Amino acid sequence: MRHLYSFLCALLLPLAAAAQPLITPAELAAKAGDPSLRIVDIRAAEGSPAAFTRGHVPGALSAPYAKWRGPKENPGALPDTPALTALIRGLGIDAATPVVVVYEGADATEFGAAARVYWTLKAAGLNQLAILNGGMKAWRTAGLAVTTDTAAVSPSNYVVALDPKVIATQDEVAQAAASGSVLLDARPPSYFRGEARHAAARTPGTLVGAKNVAHDVWFVKDSATLKPAGEVQQVAKHEGIDTTQPTVSFCNTGHWAATNWFVLSEVIGQKDVKLYPESMVGWSRAGLPMANVPSRLEQFWMQLKEAAGAM
Repeated sequence: MRHLYSFLCALLLPLAAAAQPLITPAELAAKAGDPSLRIVDIRAAEGSPAAFTRGHVPGALSAPYAKWRGPKENPGALPDTPALTALIRGLGIDAATPVVVVYEGADATEFGAAARVYWTLKAAGLNQLAILNGGMKAWRTAGLAVTTDTAAVSPSNYVVALDPKVIATQDEVAQAAASGSVLLDARPPSYFRGEARHAAARTPGTLVGAKNVAHDVWFVKDSATLKPAGEVQQVAKHEGIDTTQPTVSFCNTGHWAATNWFVLSEVIGQKDVKLYPESMVGWSRAGLPMANVPSRLEQFWMQLKEAAGAM
């Protein structure tokens, strides 16, 4: 019986490790020598004190966040399949490759970038994924080694096949409320109420029937470190999220929404959670019905304030 137990543990432990969505600095440091591991650093390659070229986790590969995003007029869109395929192949990633996404870790919004890259990789058909909880800030705080050396890997031959189970299309979002799905707006309340808007959005407001749960409720106070799973479940309960219902997460451009998607799908384990990548920018530009839309006069004053702030 003991031999059977040992055999099952040996069989299941790799699967458990593969399913671990968050990894601590100490856990990553223990794995950093694995030649099959890809540590994907999504910070800018240059231009800031915390940039990749000024110091990163040993063995990390640079893949700045902008490469995982859509065009300026619709930044939430997925890159086209050829571009996404080339990006993933260039990092030497295939279906069997364990990947850890690293971000800076200054605040919860930066975690959203890591969650969005994680979601993009999962949408591309990959599953051996994790995020460094707390990012480079947590790594440095732990006193772990930082290098400026550049790693090199051989390209893979991975073929991207988008997974519709995690991607909500515009048509699916239009049908979601009528079908009983939960529409979860991850933006700060001012956006949800129509008091603010993204610069690329045509109209302020939210989806009809949406519930507002801001992306930053899941974090240890004043940090980019996600709370332990048990506390995250309590937050979901406190926020009144029905994790038994199909859910679509959205925001302005699918960035903050990636955090809500990640928490519900990967940490809590909710079965039917999708991300609407284009979110309110894509929705508003399509001229589709919205809630919490301010009057034309209110929108005029909002535009004046936006113009004044840009001066």
